[in-house]
Order: sequence, then structure tokens, then C-alpha cells
Amino acid sequence: MNKINRSMGMTQLRWLWLSVVVMVLDLASKYWIIHHFDLYETRPLIPFLNMTYAQNTGAAFSFLADSGGWQRWFFILVAVLIIAILMRLMYRSTENKWINAAYALIIGGALGNLCDRIANGFVIDFIDFYVNQWHWPTFNLADSAICIGALFIFLEGFLNPASKKQITQKEK
Repeated sequence: MNKINRSMGMTQLRWLWLSVVVMVLDLASKYWIIHHFDLYETRPLIPFLNMTYAQNTGAAFSFLADSGGWQRWFFILVAVLIIAILMRLMYRSTENKWINAAYALIIGGALGNLCDRIANGFVIDFIDFYVNQWHWPTFNLADSAICIGALFIFLEGFLNPASKKQITQKEK
């Protein structure tokens, strides 16, 4: 029985290829940005999207960015814990492709930003979305993968008939 459980877990871990792809694309895009842009340089792409090289020492929306440096190690620890938890969840998950893809996207994004924090002490951001004069905080491909993964988890909770059936049975 233990051998069967291990092979089932390994089936879920096959989704890690997606994590590796996300991490590689994220790190390659950041490498390109730092070698082709000066810090805070902006280049327009289309009417609502710029590429702007920024460095974020904080978390999302520059949370704790001006905290004196301790936040680097805190965010490294948080990223490692999140990756470990999601790896465990992925290993234990069923054959639900949406959930495994979501975990893989989040893991890949977390790994991309973790590599930045370890190597640089900050995360490289470059996607600048805006409407008129309102700019969304600058982000990167890793952040995008994390958001898409979170969206998959959210939508799966609403759209998966098995989840709805379990909720209905619990109410009875």
C-alpha cells in the first residue's frame, strides 16, 4: 500500500516541470531587464503597459520595503515555508489538474522571487500596467504566476462539481 501511495504522490509531483518553466522564464526576463535598462528607466510597449525596471525590497505593493533590511530574511523564510507547504500539498493532492497546476505556478513564482531575494536582497519588477495616470504597482512574471495559481485555486473551489457535492453532503 505504501508503494502505491508513493507512486500516486510522484504523479502529482510531475507538475514541477511547470514550476521550473515559470522560474526559468521569470529569471531570464529579469536578467534581460537588468542588462538592458537603467534603474527606473521606462519604455512604453502599448497604451496601457510599460516596461519599467524597479527593485522591491518589500513584499507585494512594497509592503515593508523601508524596514531596514530584516525583511529580506523574513521574506526568504516565508517563501521557503510556502514552497515546502505547497510541495507537500501537491504530493498529497488527488489527480486534480487545476489544483496541481495552481500549486506548480505558485511554487515557480515563489522560487523566482526567492532567487532574487537571495542573490540581490530585492525582487526585480518590470511590468508597469496603468490606466490614464493610475499605475498598478510594478510586478514581474513570478508575481503573475502566483496570482494565476491563486485564481485557479479560487475558481476550482467554485467550479469543481466534486467540491460542491462534498459541501452539500457535509450540510446534510
